[in-house]
Amino acid sequence: MTAAAPGPDGVHILVDADACPVKDEVYRVAARHRVPVSVVSNAPFRIPDSPLVKRVLVSDAFDAADDWIAEHTRPGVVVITGDILLADRCLKAGATVLAHTGKPFTTASIGGALATRAIMADLRAGADGITGGPPPFAKADRSRFLQSLDTELVRLARTR
Repeated sequence: MTAAAPGPDGVHILVDADACPVKDEVYRVAARHRVPVSVVSNAPFRIPDSPLVKRVLVSDAFDAADDWIAEHTRPGVVVITGDILLADRCLKAGATVLAHTGKPFTTASIGGALATRAIMADLRAGADGITGGPPPFAKADRSRFLQSLDTELVRLARTR
C-alpha cells in the first residue's frame, strides 16, 4: 500500500477513487505534467500501465481510503474527492482539493459546504422519502475538471 513517489517538484495527486468519475482525466493531465498519481480505493480496478500511476488498495473498513489519503496529504498534494469531510481534513493538512466537477474546495468555502452537508443530512433523516445527492455528472463537469486540474498543477509547479 505505498503511494507513488512525489514528482521532482514534490507535486503529487491522490485520487479518492471508489466513486470517482474522472479517473481517466486525472491520468491524462498527470501524464502531460509528469505528476505521479496514487489511486486509493478499497476495491481493485484497472489503472494505466504507467510508472506515474500507482494503485493503493486499502481495507474495506469504513473510511479506510479517506484515512489513508488524509495521512498522506501535505502541501504540494492535489486531492481529488467528492467527500466534503475528506476535503476538510486535506485542506487542514495544506493540500489543494478538487471535487470531481472541477470545483475547488478552499479554506474559505469548506465551512459552508460542511454546513450544507449537515443541514441536508438532517432534512433527509427527518422526512420520509426525501433523498438527495448531487446532480448527475455532466459533460460540462468533466470539461471544468480538466481545466481546474491543469490550472492547479501549473500553479503548484510555479510555486515550488
